[in-house]
Amino acid sequence: MSSDHPSRPRPFTVAVASGKGGTGKTTVAVNLAWTAARRKGRRTAYADADTEAPNGHLFLKPQIRQSRPFQTFLPEVDSDKCTLCGACGDFCRFGAIAVLGEKLTVFPDLCHACGGCILVCPVEALSEKPIELGVIETGEAGPIDFVQGRLHVGESHPAPLVRAVAEALPPVDIAVLDAAPGTSCPMVEAVSAADFVLLVAEPTPFGLSDFKLAVEAVESLRKPFGVVINRSGLGLDREIEEICARRAAPVLLRIPNERRIAEAYAEGRLLAEAMPEYRRRMEELLGKLLSYAPRTRHS
Repeated sequence: MSSDHPSRPRPFTVAVASGKGGTGKTTVAVNLAWTAARRKGRRTAYADADTEAPNGHLFLKPQIRQSRPFQTFLPEVDSDKCTLCGACGDFCRFGAIAVLGEKLTVFPDLCHACGGCILVCPVEALSEKPIELGVIETGEAGPIDFVQGRLHVGESHPAPLVRAVAEALPPVDIAVLDAAPGTSCPMVEAVSAADFVLLVAEPTPFGLSDFKLAVEAVESLRKPFGVVINRSGLGLDREIEEICARRAAPVLLRIPNERRIAEAYAEGRLLAEAMPEYRRRMEELLGKLLSYAPRTRHS
């Protein structure tokens, strides 16, 4: 799929990710975008790539200007041409197409719509069948360019839509990409589109376990990353810090476990807007992140 902005320079893109849901990933992402947009001379975009449960709009309250359907393509078999040679199944590492008995079967829930099976078919027995996965919505949240993807209920192919959300980023200076939680394909797609990854960790037993998995996923993609410890003080801060030290990954921000933060979140308020001390902390976080931006884009 080609980008909506083929000739634009790429923004410095920060993916905000986490090993599990409920760590405060979106809280960090929306506050970071709001803070970046306040810097004079820097155009900022926020993209919600958690397409199965986007919620950044609850905090940024954007004006949606455009909503367009997003289609992807799945392989369709012409049984009259197919020789059951199995080349397509050998190619597909996801097991989305296979010869079963006397029939070539496609498993849509496993397909990543890469088109490789169509290319390797020696008798051109496969073609593309369009399916609509969801919508991409764009607009503005004050000075922030806003993009989000919404997967249709019942669809199980979020990865192509996540990729399309990243490609729909407008020509800005810095983009904050709010990734899906976990370490599955949607998260990997978002992180792959980023220059830097900000992992949000929760110092609880489950949070620590999933943080380790997230670190492994980001390292396998060879992406530089830093860490935000949210709800700091819950008990396992030191373990998270030790992991970061072994990986030479900086802890860039600590957000304490405070009731007033939870209350602001429940009310859909931005911490950086409602609490001056968090505005300062987010500005410091942004400054640290921009030190990782290529000088050609952010000198």
